[in-house]
Amino acid sequence: MNVLVVGAGGREHALAWQLAQSESVTRVFVAPGNAGTVCERKCLNVDIAVSDFSGLRAFAQRYAVQLTIVGPEEPMVNGIREVFDEAELKCLAPSSEAAQIEGSKSFAKAFMERHDIPTAAFHVSTTIADAKAYLADCDLPTVLKADGLAAGKGVVVAHDKTEAVRVAEDMLSGDRFGEAGRKIVFEQFLEGEEASYIVLSDGSNFVPFASSQDHKPIFDGNEGPNTGGMGAYSPAPVVDDEVEQKIQEQVILPTLGGLSREGRPFQGFLYAGLMISPDKDVHVVEFNCRFGDPEAQSVLFRLESDLAEYCLAALTGELGGRELEFANGAAVGVVLASGGYPNSYKTGIPITGLDDISSDIKVFHAGTDLENGQLVTKGGRVLCVVGSDPDLQAARTKTYEAIDQIHWVGQHFRTDIGAEATKHLSNTTV
Repeated sequence: MNVLVVGAGGREHALAWQLAQSESVTRVFVAPGNAGTVCERKCLNVDIAVSDFSGLRAFAQRYAVQLTIVGPEEPMVNGIREVFDEAELKCLAPSSEAAQIEGSKSFAKAFMERHDIPTAAFHVSTTIADAKAYLADCDLPTVLKADGLAAGKGVVVAHDKTEAVRVAEDMLSGDRFGEAGRKIVFEQFLEGEEASYIVLSDGSNFVPFASSQDHKPIFDGNEGPNTGGMGAYSPAPVVDDEVEQKIQEQVILPTLGGLSREGRPFQGFLYAGLMISPDKDVHVVEFNCRFGDPEAQSVLFRLESDLAEYCLAALTGELGGRELEFANGAAVGVVLASGGYPNSYKTGIPITGLDDISSDIKVFHAGTDLENGQLVTKGGRVLCVVGSDPDLQAARTKTYEAIDQIHWVGQHFRTDIGAEATKHLSNTTV
């Protein structure tokens, strides 16, 4: 069958690469794709923007696409599923109503409150006067979140009230995150270790992917502003069997059930960003209506099941009783970014060294392009280098040794992706 992947980033490269492993898949079209997807076996880039719903639908009809998988959140929030449903085309993406679980932080918090899903205490502000009144008595540090979509960057942890007021003013004015920040969600700051838990849902049933942990801040030691993600590893040791059971019972099941009861059943990839306390209590930090990025690169690198088969089962309500299989060991993915990201950065800079990467390492492209046959940078997050091994520390070593072969002017990456996990494992080894 022909499959269409909508998107241009590292997540979409990972999805396309994994889908191409399926014996049932003849061709994987990627719209618009990047310089990495065009080089994959069975894959072909298509010059259609993710926002061009009519163009994507017409392409799917013309080329007999039997399964479309949407990568980024914006087309889901804006209703791509409904457009494909009208044409009776199979599209793995939640409806725009279900996608509000990511599209609006205030909706998600109120939803969790209605359905007794554990999350931090919160307050919603739409004016600076209300924000200042809340900040006058709140505990510090406090978390400020843009209500709308902000490409993973709409979160600021403020450690004093002067900083919090300044950030609130920047958000509510539209200067910092545009329309996405004209409503703010303040959240209680939670202590613990973060983890990402992603499931594939058919609206009632779900199958979990291997756990993972993202690293949002730009610098080592979780310093500096948030990004779309600077690396991830899978599995996350903090998600042991006890914690996973709590996640499924306290978060995933009530979320899917609540969405269904409210008339917005969720079909697709549901992402729960979690905070795990030292006592193994679980709280939801955020929901996403799609696969995480860069979590997808590490998790899908380990996946051994047929992703296309499971995605089709999700669209026909046939996930019950199934279970995904993953390679043993760990995968570590490190994002290589442009200098200056997440703020301003230069593009069009030549990239060298990819021909020297060993075959057991996978380099997923995100912000790349080809200019006269030369690979160049095109975005803030440029590449994600993934290595795996039965031992997590060995996987880290493989990944960073591969990174040493890749070069461009201004290249930046974190050197501590997965380091805390190795400490966690050593502390729990008997």
